[in-house]
Amino acid sequence: MITYSLGLRNRFRGITVREGMLFEGPAGWAEWSPFLDYDDATCVSWLRAAHEAAYEGWPEAVRTAVPVNCTVPAVGPEIARQLVERSGCRTAKVKVAEPGQTLADDLNRVEAVRDVLGPDGRVRIDANGAWSVDEAVAALKELDRFDLEYVEQPCASVEDLAAVRRRTDVLVAADESIRRAEDPLRVRELEAADIAVLKVQPIGGVRACLEIAEQIGLPVVVSSALETSVGIAAGVALAAALPELPYACGLGTVSMFTSEVVAEPLLPVHGMLPVRRISPDPSRLEAATASAETRAVWEARLARVQELKGSTG
Repeated sequence: MITYSLGLRNRFRGITVREGMLFEGPAGWAEWSPFLDYDDATCVSWLRAAHEAAYEGWPEAVRTAVPVNCTVPAVGPEIARQLVERSGCRTAKVKVAEPGQTLADDLNRVEAVRDVLGPDGRVRIDANGAWSVDEAVAALKELDRFDLEYVEQPCASVEDLAAVRRRTDVLVAADESIRRAEDPLRVRELEAADIAVLKVQPIGGVRACLEIAEQIGLPVVVSSALETSVGIAAGVALAAALPELPYACGLGTVSMFTSEVVAEPLLPVHGMLPVRRISPDPSRLEAATASAETRAVWEARLARVQELKGSTG
C-alpha cells in the first residue's frame, strides 16, 4: 500500500496537490483516493471500487478505445485556450461558477474554448451545484450563445435540477445528484436530468456503475475523480463496458498532474484513450511517495474506512 502525493498544474477543486493510495492485488493495481474533505462513511464506496479493481477485475470490454473531453479549470481565457489546444480533444468541459469569480469570467473562458474548437467542437460546462435555479437559468441564457452540449450539475439538489431542466433548452447532466445521493434513481423519478455522469470510485466500482446505468435509463458520461492513470483505467473500463457511449467521457484528466506514477500515462491521442490495465513504474512511484506524516494520515484513514466497510458489507 503506497501513499502518493502529486502536484497539479492548476488549482482544481480548491487543491494544488492530489493525494491517494495505490496497491496491487491478484487482478491488478488499484487506486483509493477520496478527497480529504470527505467523511469516512462517504469513503466506503471508494474502497469498494479499489477492492474490485485489485481482487475482482472488470467486466469484458465491448470497445478498444473511448472518446474523452479535455477539462478546463476556472482559469483565465489564455490558459484555457492553451489547455484545449494541447489536448487534441474535440470536446471540452469547462468549469464555471467558481467562488470569487463572475459570470463575465465564465463567458470569457467559454468563449476562448469555443474559439479554439470551432463550430464543430463540443463545449460542456460544469457548475458543481453552485447556482440557484434563477442563477442557473440566467447564466445558461448567456452561456448558450457558445452552443453548449450540456450543463453538468447546475444546482445542488435534485429538485432544483428538475426546475432548471424545465426552464432551459440546454441539456442537464446530473453528477453529484447521483454519486452523493442516498437514492441515485431520484434523478430519474423527478425527470431531473437528460444525462447521467458516473464516476467509478465514488459509486463503488465498475459493476455498481453499470447497474445504475441500466436502472436510470439515461445516456451516460463516464468521468474521473481526478485520479492517476491507475484510477483512470477503472473509468476507461466502465466506458468500455457500456452498451452505448454517445458522449465523450471526462477521463482526460491525467494531464492536470505535474508528474505521474506510470511510464506511459493514460493521455488522450486524437481525443481517444486506449482500454488497458496500468502498472506503476517503480522509480516514478518512489518519486511520488508522500511524506511520512502524510502516509500516517492516510493509513489511519484507511483503517477507519476498512472497519466501516466491514460492518456494512
